[in-house]
Amino acid sequence: MAVLYHYGAITARDVERTATALMGYGVGLLGLIAVKILAPGFYARQDIRTPVRIAIVVLALTQLMNLLFVPLLGHAGLALSIGVAALINAVWLFIGLRRAGLYRPEPGWLGFALKVLLATALLGAVLGWASHGIDWIGLRAQPWKRIGLLAACLSTSAVLYFGCLMATGITLRQFTRRG
Repeated sequence: MAVLYHYGAITARDVERTATALMGYGVGLLGLIAVKILAPGFYARQDIRTPVRIAIVVLALTQLMNLLFVPLLGHAGLALSIGVAALINAVWLFIGLRRAGLYRPEPGWLGFALKVLLATALLGAVLGWASHGIDWIGLRAQPWKRIGLLAACLSTSAVLYFGCLMATGITLRQFTRRG
């Protein structure tokens, strides 16, 4: 946020508040993606009702979470409610597909997921350190230094992520394999 917007009218407080809201959305990023993958499993069977029913219940849960999170976290509570709701929606769709016998993970899928989780945790740790270890706001007068540091952080994270995947035996081809 600081590298892209912290110039001119955008203040340090604006950057902090926006970053906090993005963290709330980030909690549910996997859920948002998973819903886009899992819901078509129902649509392919001409079952539109099940994902819609789940979505309606999750919408109600989102509003209840807003009542809990907004007083505690302010505007970031809205984003967190949406993120958590996306995860609930995805888990519910996943369970529905499993119960209907429409999805069965291939053998070895859990090991694959754990390796990806390890690489993702490493990537997250590096980026988490960078978000707190570098004074992005304080570098406002040095935009090229901020851009360079951001590029270095992203490059380092990518190298560590893919390096960790390779070290655990995962190849990029495994991500593109068609079933």
